[in-house]
Amino acid sequence: MSALSESWPAAADAPDSTRLRVGLGSVDAVGMDPSVARSLASLFPHLLFVDLGPDWTGKPVTGFGAMIVAAEAVDVTELLKHLDEHRGGPPMIVVLTGANAITSRRLMYAGAAEVLGAPVSEAALALSLERLLAGAASTGRANSGRLIALIKAGGGVGATALGTQLTVILAGRTERVCFADLDVQFGIGALALDIEDGMTLADVMRGAGALEDAPLKSALATHASGAKLLSAPRELMPLEAIDRDDVDGLMKALRREFAITLLDMPTSWTAWTHHTLLQCDQIMLVTNLSLAHIHLIKRQLSVLKSEGLGAIPLILVCNRVNDEQQLIISLKDARQAIGRDIDFIIPEDFKLMNAAMAQGLSLSAVRAGTKLEKAIEKLADVIVPVAAAEKKPSRFRWL
Repeated sequence: MSALSESWPAAADAPDSTRLRVGLGSVDAVGMDPSVARSLASLFPHLLFVDLGPDWTGKPVTGFGAMIVAAEAVDVTELLKHLDEHRGGPPMIVVLTGANAITSRRLMYAGAAEVLGAPVSEAALALSLERLLAGAASTGRANSGRLIALIKAGGGVGATALGTQLTVILAGRTERVCFADLDVQFGIGALALDIEDGMTLADVMRGAGALEDAPLKSALATHASGAKLLSAPRELMPLEAIDRDDVDGLMKALRREFAITLLDMPTSWTAWTHHTLLQCDQIMLVTNLSLAHIHLIKRQLSVLKSEGLGAIPLILVCNRVNDEQQLIISLKDARQAIGRDIDFIIPEDFKLMNAAMAQGLSLSAVRAGTKLEKAIEKLADVIVPVAAAEKKPSRFRWL
């Protein structure tokens, strides 16, 4: 931490151990002006500023009311990983050297409370810290719902059918689950859940007031499982009809209203789909087992990396796998060709899945205990472990 850590007293120097603690950390040994640090300490005599040490990013940080972290914009991978793995930790101010809009947004979406460009003034840092502590005391960590994007390695891979059944299973384990169909031209989420007249994305965008204030929890249609549905527009919507401000407002509303939202993304890459993925906590890439899809997987993984999305945790799902496909290309060969593991294998069962979609039912309601259902349940375990289901007071609807 160098200059930053030397400017405040360590824990052992504190005469009053009951003072609220503010953790100080750094990434890549970036410091800040020592005079600013000393002045800030004098402005907050009721706070105890504590150096987090050199390895703080690799472990949870507990017992602090806030954190101030210095980092360089050229490589924030370690910091993004920490924010993702330790959500719910103390709110963090990041002082960023070489700050740019994209890196700042990535840090904010990952969970940083504020990002300030270095060099930072005493006044700016003091105001940020005061605002942060006041907000934490009055409201806690708001808008903490998780966003999980479903993207496809080409069309027709069954991502929507898989995503809606995954949503139904998650709704059986925890409350406030939503399936948001953002495939504005070819979305069939409403069909898969058999909900005809649900509120659509176009309806929400046309509504009065700011998009981020939309009361989605009460306005969206409810599936029998308790899951909410934001439907794709009824009429084909041009991809360019959505902009970044729309995305920002919608993501804030979804985080506020729901604990988990699955975002069914269009196949096409646009400025707003990229902006959406930047805000997600996880990406689920769905594909099929074929030579063509292996090529498309590699292309998607390359795009994710080149577009600055490589730090977002990714789950690779191979959907609709059958024995006949594996006679042409084995799963082992597919893994070698892709250059990474396939995280989940979902077996093919067209008859069962089509029957469930035709009636808007869960797989278990059509036929319980199938291999398909068990495979999707294993996928759900990554998002909400089975043990968490015990915390849900009721099985069905919530308002």
